[in-house]
Amino acid sequence: MPGFELFGDLERKQVNDVLDNGVLMRYGFDGMRNGHWKAKELEAELQNTFQSKHVQLVSSGTAAVSIALASAGVGAGDEVIMPTFTFVASFEAIMMLGAIPILVDIDDTLCLSPEAVTAAITQKTKAVMVVQMCGSMGQMDALKAICDKHDLLLIEDACQAIGGTYKNQPLGSIGHLGCFSFDFVKTITCGEGGAVISNNKDYYINADHYSDHGHDHVGLDRGAETHPFLGYNFRISELHAAVGLAQVKRLPEFLAIQKRNYNILRDALSQISEVVFRTVPDGGVENYGFLNFFLPDLEIATNVSENFKESGVDGCFHYYNNNWHYVRKWDHLKKLKSLFPISEEVKEGLKYLETKTFKTSDHYISRNISCLIKLSWTEAEVKRRAGKMVEAIQNVI
Repeated sequence: MPGFELFGDLERKQVNDVLDNGVLMRYGFDGMRNGHWKAKELEAELQNTFQSKHVQLVSSGTAAVSIALASAGVGAGDEVIMPTFTFVASFEAIMMLGAIPILVDIDDTLCLSPEAVTAAITQKTKAVMVVQMCGSMGQMDALKAICDKHDLLLIEDACQAIGGTYKNQPLGSIGHLGCFSFDFVKTITCGEGGAVISNNKDYYINADHYSDHGHDHVGLDRGAETHPFLGYNFRISELHAAVGLAQVKRLPEFLAIQKRNYNILRDALSQISEVVFRTVPDGGVENYGFLNFFLPDLEIATNVSENFKESGVDGCFHYYNNNWHYVRKWDHLKKLKSLFPISEEVKEGLKYLETKTFKTSDHYISRNISCLIKLSWTEAEVKRRAGKMVEAIQNVI
């Protein structure tokens, strides 16, 4: 992770095909295309990759989350349960629909705690969004059982976990809808892009229409298409899809490299008794995009993080004080700093953030260090890195 590290001839060929053909938009211009439909080709590849009946490419992972929720009927005033540890896009995507993000604690998987989800359910709850953070998954059986019991949507944000599996199912394909990001720093990239997947045909049709101004895409001339309902522009371009088409064919190659590098680092850190690795549920296989481990306390984790930087070990994150990924620094959410007016219903629904504490999440995130696994490292480089990491930890402990 990320796929841009290994751009090569396959990506150049696909992009040049689009430039030579001259049609950059994914819809219309049928007579000019000469049979070139990169977005459609990529959607077909992703159907196989994700073992899903339906795939809709969109402009970003954030768009994918909003479209997934909207396609299943989530809207104004509905509550969507989400984790305290994720990217800010999670609550942004919910609020864009006028819905209310309900933040709850994580557990040692670094994903949603089933107990916290159960405690947060109200009459307004419409969906549970599990975010498969840093390449691994939450307690999927328990979360699915909760959603089934309470008739809730299970939305999987698998933007950081493409290639991971749970009981032989690709992450993203377990819930009612799955969301992926193909931005510049994901395991496979389009530069910018995302996807919504589902086995529910109605959700797929809604996503297809909603992401393109409500166009019904019935095969008529584009100008003659009708608009069954309101939509917006979340289209991906043919150029972006072309990059992704090359990258998705390389996914097994990328995953193998990540696994090799991950295992070298993990084996080295396993020598240190104070290092405890994140829990991966039984039957789960990470995508090996990150190595996540816990240290005994906040002070040690902070000092180890600083030692990593001083030792030249880059790409390791102590998320406790991170502005992008953890609730502690989301002041723009807590204080509702917005360029546009927030509805009174959403304001009321978010009042809990004024006093809510997340001690369980703090317990895990304060001690966690998450290390990005790069594709461009040679085996020798990974081993040198492992040595530096072990030394940096031992100097603190």
